[in-house]
Amino acid sequence: MQAKLIKLIVALVTIWALIYPFIQDKSPQDSTLDQEDTSAEVVPKVPEKPLHSVKLPNFSAIRDIKEKKTAFFDFIKPHVEAENKQILEQRATLEIALMMVQFDETLTRKQIEKIAMIFTKYDLKGEAINESSLKRALRRVDIIPKELALMQAANESAWGTSRFARIGLNFFGQWCYTKGCGMVPKRREDAADHEVRAFQSVRAAVKSYFRNINTNDAYRELRSVRAELRAQKAPIDATVLTSGLLSYSERGEDYVNELNDMIRHNRAYFDEE
Repeated sequence: MQAKLIKLIVALVTIWALIYPFIQDKSPQDSTLDQEDTSAEVVPKVPEKPLHSVKLPNFSAIRDIKEKKTAFFDFIKPHVEAENKQILEQRATLEIALMMVQFDETLTRKQIEKIAMIFTKYDLKGEAINESSLKRALRRVDIIPKELALMQAANESAWGTSRFARIGLNFFGQWCYTKGCGMVPKRREDAADHEVRAFQSVRAAVKSYFRNINTNDAYRELRSVRAELRAQKAPIDATVLTSGLLSYSERGEDYVNELNDMIRHNRAYFDEE
């Protein structure tokens, strides 16, 4: 009888030991920790201030895809078209001068001044004005199809919603290498020193993009393809020129293929007025 009683007591003690951790109250210290966790102050995130005074459309707030695309193109396209118009005027100046030089006609002082300004803008400053330099300039002074410019802007800026577009009006992902010239990428490697350039106007951003494509050695192939199309009197087709943009992105061919897909899928928007 005594042995059975001892066994019963041992069994009860064992059961109590097993269930005690689950039924015991929290200690005062635990309660305090829980209270501190739930009442911790949340520090509000301070919005990054724009580095410009331009009032941008709130592209992020537009949910309808067609409406967002239309708003983006309506915003960027006038600047692209204005830059292409100016380039065609510069190109006409060079073509007239080339024709005169080929026929041994003397250029006027005004022509020489205009050509010198064009040469400076396109990194040909100081070159003598002759048939060779004028032909070299004509390879640089040429349009970029609006389809290509618009699709690169959409791709690089996530349809105008990226931090770099909103804060620095950089719609084309252009870099700069002087400290303070723009915005520091949040994921920039420690050893890197580049920044994403900031602009004061959309037109300045577009001009910089055009100049980059038309003067940078990385896009010499694009300019060669464009010159060949000119020689053949063929249209300057955007999807033909994209092959010269392999260096524009680390993604290389994938980037080019994506641009071509975007151009094909958005053709309906390009000619809308």
